[in-house]
Amino acid sequence: MERIKKFANKYSHWILLSPFLICFVLFILLPIVCAVFLSFTQYDTVQAPRFVGLSNYLTLFTGDREFMQYVLPNTIVYALIVGPGGYVLSFLLAWLLSQLTKWPRTILTIVIYSPSVLGAVAQKVVWGVIFSGDRVGYLNSMLLSLKVIEQPVLWLTSSRFLMPIMILVGLWSSMGVGFLALVSGIMNVDGELYEAAAIDGVRKRWQEILYITIPAIKPQMLFSAVMALVGTFNSPGMGVALSGSNPTPGYAGQLIVNHMDDYGFLRYEMGYAAALSVVLLILVWLFSRVAYRLFGEKE
Repeated sequence: MERIKKFANKYSHWILLSPFLICFVLFILLPIVCAVFLSFTQYDTVQAPRFVGLSNYLTLFTGDREFMQYVLPNTIVYALIVGPGGYVLSFLLAWLLSQLTKWPRTILTIVIYSPSVLGAVAQKVVWGVIFSGDRVGYLNSMLLSLKVIEQPVLWLTSSRFLMPIMILVGLWSSMGVGFLALVSGIMNVDGELYEAAAIDGVRKRWQEILYITIPAIKPQMLFSAVMALVGTFNSPGMGVALSGSNPTPGYAGQLIVNHMDDYGFLRYEMGYAAALSVVLLILVWLFSRVAYRLFGEKE
């Protein structure tokens, strides 16, 4: 019994961490290792993986015209607009909600958060009615009645309009867990800090936000930034759901995730799809490092 107590005292932190470590290894570390391994192989899910070295990566950057011309630029543009845009919008809405009383704040938080839990199919149902390509679509109907257009526009199958619509839907559904973290963080800022700042001469709201609110909720802002980046890069088939095809028309809304699905589950080129997933992982890591530099602790 004494030995058990000594063991528990000595390794208690590992015992408490073990559930997280087990889940981390099984559901994060192991899939990453498998993806990196498969990215160096040719694998069709039927025959055993065959090692091909850097062939998949060479094909990716020198032989895949669609990836270099459409998929990678689309992903970066989408991430640079929806990621920071949704993040700033989340902070502004969280701050505005913090100025309300309890019940209006609770109801509006649920309303704003709810689009983020809708899947791509639900987004297609909601936005498909608005951007329907016939005369009864809300946008077409309005523009036709105003004489702005003469014929209905096929919004969701047009390579010209698909990406702007994806960005709009992405911003609409970007108020996820990071948004809730910001609301919680702002609500828990010590009120005495604002009182002390007022005594020191801070009078304007933007000064309170800049000098009190943001420094006080840096952990929540870092968490929200990372979640926004990961969610943006992993947008699960939004372009495919909206347009109804994979690849999307003219590759206009094709993101890396869609390209992975195309090669992995339609063409059964799992090795090449794994190489795409590794590139996506590197992109997420690079953007996450930027977030850590902005909001992480300096110590």
